[in-house]
Amino acid sequence: MASSAQSGGTSGGPAVPTVQRGIVKMVLSGCAIIVRGQPRGGPPPERQINLSNIRAGNLARRAAATQPDAKDTPDEAWAFPAREFLRKKLIGKEVCFTIENKTPQGREYGMIYLGKDTSGENIAESLVAEGLATRREGMRANNPEQNRLSECEEQAKAAKKGMWSEGNGSHTIRDLKYTIENPRHFVDSHHQKPVNAIIEHVRDGSVVRALLLPDYYLVTVMLSGIKCPTFRREADGSETPEPFAAEAKFFTESRLLQRDVQIILESCHNQNILGTILHPNGNITELLLKEGFARCVDWSIAVYTRGAEKLRAAERFAKERRLRIWRDYVAPTANLDQKDKQFVAKVMQVLNADAIVVKLNSGDYKTIHLSSIRPPRLEGENTQDKNKKLRPLYDIPYMFEAREFLRKKLIGKKVNVTVDYIRPASPATETVPAFSERTCATVTIGGINIAEALVSKGLATVIRYRQDDDQRSSHYDELLAAEARAIKNGKGLHSKKEVPIHRVADISGDTQKAKQFLPFLQRAGRSEAVVEYVFSGSRLKLYLPKETCLITFLLAGIECPRGARNLPGLVQEGEPFSEEATLFTKELVLQREVEVEVESMDKAGNFIGWLHIDSANLSVLLVEHALSKVHFTAERSSYYKSLLSAEEAAKQKKEKVWAHYEEQPVEEVVPVLEEKERSASYKPVFVTEITDDLHFYVQDVETGTQLEKLMENMRNDIASHPPVEGSYAPRRGEFCIAKFVDGEWYRARVEKVESPAKVHVFYIDYGNREILPSTRLGTLPPAFSTRVLPAQATEYAFAFIQVPQDEDARTDAVDSVVRDIQNTQCLLNVEHLSAGCPHVTLQFADSKGDVGLGLVKEGLVMVEVRKEKQFQKVITEYLNAQESAKSARLNLWRYGDFRADDADEFGYSR
Repeated sequence: MASSAQSGGTSGGPAVPTVQRGIVKMVLSGCAIIVRGQPRGGPPPERQINLSNIRAGNLARRAAATQPDAKDTPDEAWAFPAREFLRKKLIGKEVCFTIENKTPQGREYGMIYLGKDTSGENIAESLVAEGLATRREGMRANNPEQNRLSECEEQAKAAKKGMWSEGNGSHTIRDLKYTIENPRHFVDSHHQKPVNAIIEHVRDGSVVRALLLPDYYLVTVMLSGIKCPTFRREADGSETPEPFAAEAKFFTESRLLQRDVQIILESCHNQNILGTILHPNGNITELLLKEGFARCVDWSIAVYTRGAEKLRAAERFAKERRLRIWRDYVAPTANLDQKDKQFVAKVMQVLNADAIVVKLNSGDYKTIHLSSIRPPRLEGENTQDKNKKLRPLYDIPYMFEAREFLRKKLIGKKVNVTVDYIRPASPATETVPAFSERTCATVTIGGINIAEALVSKGLATVIRYRQDDDQRSSHYDELLAAEARAIKNGKGLHSKKEVPIHRVADISGDTQKAKQFLPFLQRAGRSEAVVEYVFSGSRLKLYLPKETCLITFLLAGIECPRGARNLPGLVQEGEPFSEEATLFTKELVLQREVEVEVESMDKAGNFIGWLHIDSANLSVLLVEHALSKVHFTAERSSYYKSLLSAEEAAKQKKEKVWAHYEEQPVEEVVPVLEEKERSASYKPVFVTEITDDLHFYVQDVETGTQLEKLMENMRNDIASHPPVEGSYAPRRGEFCIAKFVDGEWYRARVEKVESPAKVHVFYIDYGNREILPSTRLGTLPPAFSTRVLPAQATEYAFAFIQVPQDEDARTDAVDSVVRDIQNTQCLLNVEHLSAGCPHVTLQFADSKGDVGLGLVKEGLVMVEVRKEKQFQKVITEYLNAQESAKSARLNLWRYGDFRADDADEFGYSR
């Protein structure tokens, strides 16, 4: 506590009282304050000063919980205004004071002046002058200070200020509410709007007692998302502070105690309210974290309205600088170089629902585990038949779905890897197997956090940690939020529906089953498959999704170097380049979707045939890269010429299996096929109707005048001989005339008759449909039949685009087309025919802009990739437009590239 240079006693006598200084920490009432000194290496000393010679009203007091018969004491009149007067004038300000009297119990009474010396404002006189305090009874005015108090009181009475005003002052008595019946409803009723408040007490750095205005609710507020060191209550009633508890409390007190603030009520925990306290000078929650006085807590960080990432960033700031509670902090990745903490790698294999194998730029392979998530697992001990071997991929619920999501999303793609922590190796125990060291990381592709996507689909769960466990995902809060969404929406593991069952037959090595299955696969031609495992360069294990079975598959037509084999009693070494061939096949096809043609099987039940990846034959590729030779059995195959050509080219390079080849290479003449050109012959048409599935009807502009003339003549004829209402009996497939909503008659065809009141008709010249009563139909006069003029509305579909399956997305696309081309003239070119209707490209008549390409550019539809050579130029243009729409996150692409999975990426429904 600061004091003046001179020293003097505080007991009675003629000595001049010592002038002391301090900063006002708290106003207890209208006549008592707490003053503190300057902090030096910790919270400063403090003392209570009571104002001499005056009395202010007593503030309300809550009855002690230990005295059940006691009652709450309300405010005395003008007590709260007196307290507020001092609070607004003194809190946080420097004052000087003199002690005039000290009671045996240690209570100190004296004079308080605002400022550094006694020339400042006399606080007691100001209170009396405002009518907020009175001179003590029986006090005689026998010195200058008491005379001034007497004068101030007389002036206040004359001016009818404060307690001297008319009335009994009941309006100054607060209706204090110490409890809230329904805290949840109370919080929700404020809709997270800031509430004015005064901080009345600071329990520790992150827990305060606040008076909510204007209704005077006295509530405990815990700061959302953080926790400061606390004061632990011992058995004898004393309190032991945790490290930095006192400093954190002082940090909050010196900034908030008895300050006017705003509080955002965010949630409730038991009877306590979770919230964020806003002060003009800043946000105390983030300040406490940044100064190392608090840590983030998972259970309440999600309700922090200003974003959990801000809190995590503030905590990281303190951790990096090892401030206060983080003085001994060591980052989980402190021992890693920057290049090992963050890198780009190519995904080569998905091990299970939380681990992948990536290929680094150096060519090395590394296993990466997704941080803070747990893959699906069997619950309980008796869920698996003990006589049956467990196949985790198929037998654990949702493990297959999780693996497939990762496989379709990641295999062969480059991803961004940010290492979060290294989990050290752990030895085996009775219940837990041994684990080697694990690199745990956040993996993203196209801005999408793969772990978050998995969790939001209910295909993984989030690991819960001890509060002081820092080995967790750098996006842990997003993972928790994704899991909450998945639980709310009943996704995957959280669904109440029946668990999906995968009955997959493994017929690899089973000769009997393979024989039965062989004719079926031979007749199927090319079958879709997924490469589950690569044994060697030419031997693989495949999963056939349509047949739901696993087979062993040998590549036909080639002789691949044999790999090393473990035989009883010895290890047989592999042939040269066997490992290279295996690695080549792995990198090219492992866990990829391929097509296979089965030709035969061997005596061990392995199928033999051809495997195609992205239209390339794997046997040819192995030969081309000098990792296999052509086998004589390839002579009877249609791929023999391709194999020979590849082998000759490999021989010329003299690499790998042909390194010692001496014969002169023979130059092969490769015939060049003429490329068929795309036909572009645009004709003018008039678009009359757009259907809900994005088909459209057009009229030929050249025959437009004929239709107009026919319609005019038909309407004149009907006007002369109007049909008798109700005389026509409609029959399906029959041509008729129908009265449209505009009151005019048009040619139509009956498509369905539900009842005389509900007849479905199709207007053959315009392409629209309507349900009409039979009273608005009539017989089509022969002079205007389709023999005279064929139906003028022709149905077409857009070429090179895929119509969205999602109803909302499809509606967006249809609305756009209706807005752009309905009832307008366009140019049409037929690109190719199909079973339903011709597929065409459509251009605007004026700008010649491609309508379908415009839809792709807007991200309203996706491109349908066709393999015909004549379309490759236009397909490339469409794909470039699609990439631009994806980059800009337009419409279909607003959540990223969703095509790997029909389901929504993050558990949201569009």
